Amino acid sequence: QIHSDSDEGDGAIKYTISGEGAGTIFLIDELTGDIHAMERLDREQKTFYTLRAQARDRATNRLLEPESEFIIKVQDINDSEPRFLHGPYIGSVAELSPTGTSVMQVMASDADDPTYGSSARLVYSVLDGEHHFTVDPKTGVIRTAVPDLDRESQERYEVVIQATDMAGQLGGLSGSTTVTIVVTDVNDNPPRFPQKMYQFSIQESAPIGTAVGRVKAEDSDVGENTDMTYHLKEDSGSGGHVFKVTTDSDTQEAIIVVQKRLDFESQPVHTVVLEALNKFVDPRFADLGTFRDQAIVRVAVTDVDEPPEFRPPSGLLEVQEDAQVGSLVGVVTARDPDAANRPVRYAIDRDSDLDQIFDIDADTGAIVTGKGLDRETAGWHNITVLAMEADNHAQLSRASLRIRILDVNDNPPELATPYEAAVCEDAKPGQLIQTISVVDRDEPQGGHRFYFRLVSEAPSNPHFSLLDIQADNTAAVHTQHVGFNRQEQDVFFLPIVVVDSGPPTLSSTGTLTIRVCGCDSSGAVQSCNTTAFVMAASLSPGALIALLVCVLILVVLVLLILTLRRHHKSHLSPDEDEDMRDNVIKYNDEGGGEQDTEAYDMSALRSLYDFGGELKG
Repeated sequence: QIHSDSDEGDGAIKYTISGEGAGTIFLIDELTGDIHAMERLDREQKTFYTLRAQARDRATNRLLEPESEFIIKVQDINDSEPRFLHGPYIGSVAELSPTGTSVMQVMASDADDPTYGSSARLVYSVLDGEHHFTVDPKTGVIRTAVPDLDRESQERYEVVIQATDMAGQLGGLSGSTTVTIVVTDVNDNPPRFPQKMYQFSIQESAPIGTAVGRVKAEDSDVGENTDMTYHLKEDSGSGGHVFKVTTDSDTQEAIIVVQKRLDFESQPVHTVVLEALNKFVDPRFADLGTFRDQAIVRVAVTDVDEPPEFRPPSGLLEVQEDAQVGSLVGVVTARDPDAANRPVRYAIDRDSDLDQIFDIDADTGAIVTGKGLDRETAGWHNITVLAMEADNHAQLSRASLRIRILDVNDNPPELATPYEAAVCEDAKPGQLIQTISVVDRDEPQGGHRFYFRLVSEAPSNPHFSLLDIQADNTAAVHTQHVGFNRQEQDVFFLPIVVVDSGPPTLSSTGTLTIRVCGCDSSGAVQSCNTTAFVMAASLSPGALIALLVCVLILVVLVLLILTLRRHHKSHLSPDEDEDMRDNVIKYNDEGGGEQDTEAYDMSALRSLYDFGGELKG
C-alpha cells in the first residue's frame, strides 16, 4: 500500500503507479493505494520490479507531491527441483585403483534463492551402483568403494546419482542423473616380438626415405597401454646409422626407413637391433619386469647399375664476354659409382642451350665457348650437362651449371636522352641551362665514372660553358655572357663529348639543343620563336603608352569642340537655331586616313548639340 500524508480520507486523492508491470502485473486501488498482483510471479524469471507512485488531485489530476520510487521484491518459495545441467556424465577410473579413488564430480543446480531458507541446499546420494561407488553428499565427488575393480571382468558401470534440495529433509524436491563410469586398462603386460629375427632386402638405388619393411610387437593390453615406440640401438651393428625407425600411430608398427644412401659395393648387408617399448609404463607394476623387447633385423642390399655421379653435382663458372670462340670456360667431372667403373661421356642438354653458345668435350668434360658472348644481351647462362656411361646411355645423370659472363668495356657512354633546353634573351652569365646525365650499358666492377667536355671547335662554345660534376656523374651547362637575341639566332647546337673510365676508354658525342626564348620578369619562358617575337613587340610597353596618349588627345579635342559649340550657340537667334543642322562644324582628328570610318561618331556630336539646345531653351 502507498499513502500520502495529505490524504484526509475524503477520497479527494487518487493514487496511480507507473513502471515495470504497472497496469498489467500490478494494479493499484485509486482510493486506498493498495497494490495487487494480477499475475503469478516467478522469482526465477524476475526477482524484483521497480515502480513509481503518484498522488494526484482527483478533480484536477494535478500531482500533490513529487512521485516516489519503490521496489517490489519477489520472495522465493521451493518450487524448483534440482537439475543436472551438464550431462551426459562419463567418467573413468583405472582398474585396480585403491578404495576412495576419485572418479569424477557431478553437480546439480537449483533455481531457487540460495540466500532464502534451504530451498537451494542440495545433498547427493547413490541410488544405483552403491556397491562399487560412493558420492560425497556435499560436493558430488564420486569415488571407488572397492579396491578390486577389474576391467577384464566388467569394463563399464552405470551409476545413478540423486540430488535433493531442502538439505535432504522430508518434503524436499529431487532430481537424478545417470553417470557412466568406464574402467580403463593399466599397463601390466610388456610388448613382445613374435619372432627374434626379421630379414629384408632393398636395392642400393632406393632413395632416402624409402621404407625397407614393417615389424610389429604384440601387447595384450588395450588403449594407450598398447602404444609403443621403436628404437634402433646405436651400438647395434654395422648399419645402425644407415636406417631409422618410425612408428605408425594407427597400426603401432615399426617402419624401418633408409636414412642414408646405400652402396652395395661398400656394404652389401646391414644388421640392426630393433627395440620396442611401451610409451606409458605404470610404476605400480614395475616388479613385473622391463616393459620392452628386442629383435634383430637384417637388411640385404642388392646391386643396381647406377648412373655416373657429378662431383660436385652443380657449380658456377665465369668467362669474359670478349673471350674468343673455343675459349675454355671450365671442366665438369663425373664417375661411375659401380664396381665396374665404366668410362663416362659428356654432353650438353641442348634444350638448355638452344643457341649452342657452349660446347663440351665428350671425353674430358671441358666446356668451351661455341659462339661470341655479349654480357649486355645475356649476362647469365644456365645450362644442363649430361654424363652417361659410355656403353649404356640410359644410365644418365644431369648437373646444372650457371655461367656468368664477366663484363668488358665495349659500349661507349651516351647522353641519357636527346636533351633540349631554353635560355632567356636576358639571361645572366653563369645561369644554369641544363644538367646532363649519361647511360652506359657496361657494368664495371668499380662502378661508372664519366667525364664531360665540349667540342673545342664548336661555334656555340663562346656562349656556353660545361661543368663536370664528379660526385654524381653529371654535367651542368651554364651561360657565359649577358643576353641573347633570338632575331639574330634563335637556336644553338652544343656538341658534348662523354668519355668513360675504361679500360679501354670509350666516348661518344651528343648534342644539346638550346633555344633562345622570350621570358617574363620572373624568368618564366613565354615564347621561343621569332613570329611570337614580332607579335610581342607590337604590344610592348612603349606601344601601349603611345596608344594611350593618342586616346587622351582625342578626348581633349572632343571636349574643346563641345565647349566652342555651346559658346557659339548662345549668340544665335531663334531663326538661326532652325538652320543649325545645316551648319558645318570643322574639326581636326588624327586618324587612320581615308579608310578610317570609325575614328569619330557624328551622331555623338549631334546628340551633344541637341543637348546644348535643350539647355538654352
